[in-house]
This record gives sequence, C-alpha cells and structure tokens, in this order.
Amino acid sequence: MPKQVIIYSQETCSPCHAEKEWLKDNKIEFEDRDIRRNSEYMNEVMALGASATPVTVIKEADEQEVVMGFDKERLSVLLGV
Repeated sequence: MPKQVIIYSQETCSPCHAEKEWLKDNKIEFEDRDIRRNSEYMNEVMALGASATPVTVIKEADEQEVVMGFDKERLSVLLGV
C-alpha cells in the first residue's frame, strides 16, 4: 500500500509553497488541506499539536508520522527520496 501524504498549509505560508514544490519535484502525490479555507482542517491540525504550517502527515497501513515545518531531511527519510 502506498504512503498517503497530507500537507496542512495556508495560502500565505512560504514554507508551505516550498514543500509542495519539493513534493511535486520528487513526484510524490499529496493532498493539500488549506486550514484557512476549511475549519475542519484547522481543527485537525490543532489536534496534532501544531501551531504553524506546514504540517505533513504521512500514513502507511496503521502507522502515522507527523512532520512539523518543512523538514526536508526528515521528509526525505520518511518518503524514501
């Protein structure tokens, strides 16, 4: 089963744009959840303990990893890039 990647972002977040470009450049599919356009997404990201974006959730089977901020090194390891 492939990994599911969800990025919680917002329009005015430069690191969010940088991470999404990095994911695209590495041909990693992801779901973009804009926390300013959907209050449910805002609640989800707050429940993860985040106080800033981007927040990336990587799901595989029954496991979930959460990456706070655009941490290219950690994302590379988790996504096998």
